[in-house]
Amino acid sequence: MIKNIAIGTGRRKTAVARVFVREGSGKVVINGKDIVEYFTAPEQQLIVRQPLMVTASENKFDILITVGGGGMNGQAGACRHGLARALTQVDQANYPSLKANGYLTRDSRMVERKKYGQRGARRRFQFSKR
Repeated sequence: MIKNIAIGTGRRKTAVARVFVREGSGKVVINGKDIVEYFTAPEQQLIVRQPLMVTASENKFDILITVGGGGMNGQAGACRHGLARALTQVDQANYPSLKANGYLTRDSRMVERKKYGQRGARRRFQFSKR
């Protein structure tokens, strides 16, 4: 039986990630796939690993992430947020460094809703004088 040390929930746009931190060797698994398989762009892989780099715990824990909703960048941001929250649960000493880098702050920017009588959130239909 593998025991989770900490659990963190991360959100970004419409993506939600549940992060489980376990004792291990630094393996990151997202939705049953390795991080390299799931996030093909190296920037996204870097975003997910940032909290581990800041706390110098890249090879201490195995990370299991379940993520859904949104696009790939939103999911990467949600994973980072959840991982940062989980790492503060593991050790409260991680909090200042994660907070200083802004990994504990939820990026609350969302897509503005479409309004009635308009083509989009702000874009209007073409005006015809005659």
